[in-house]
Amino acid sequence: MEIVAWILIVVLFIVGMAGAVYPVLPGALAIYAAFFVYGFFITWEHFGWIFWTAQTLIVAMLFFADYAVNAWGVKRFGGSRASVIGSTIGVIVGPFVIPAFGLVLGPFIGAVIGELVAGSNAEKSMKVGFGSVVGLFSSMVVKVMMQIAMIVLFILWIVF
Repeated sequence: MEIVAWILIVVLFIVGMAGAVYPVLPGALAIYAAFFVYGFFITWEHFGWIFWTAQTLIVAMLFFADYAVNAWGVKRFGGSRASVIGSTIGVIVGPFVIPAFGLVLGPFIGAVIGELVAGSNAEKSMKVGFGSVVGLFSSMVVKVMMQIAMIVLFILWIVF
């Protein structure tokens, strides 16, 4: 049964890391779930309140960073609230509407449309759209680093 648990843990880690790039996947929650798999199927012995507090804080920071870094990219390039909302909608809808390029085009198009709706000219809207892509990639980098930290912390906790 322990082998099955480790396979499931590794699969959840892979899904979690893929979620850092593909926003429809659960990301940090999949990694967090892997800790529960370890606890239920192997042992809870390694996990104390410090482990759970640290991991929960990382997950909370990930949720905050996911929105904040993307919004930062849009705002940094002069975007309005409408372009932040449009970019967020684009991140969610884009991959489904344009499967190959929707992850990049979705937030760009969403931010451009949002900024146009807010009354900006086409040039500013395009600049804000570019900012949404910068924010998206910055957010991905932050998520990958923090999720790797979650996994490394888990491994260190069970080894030492």
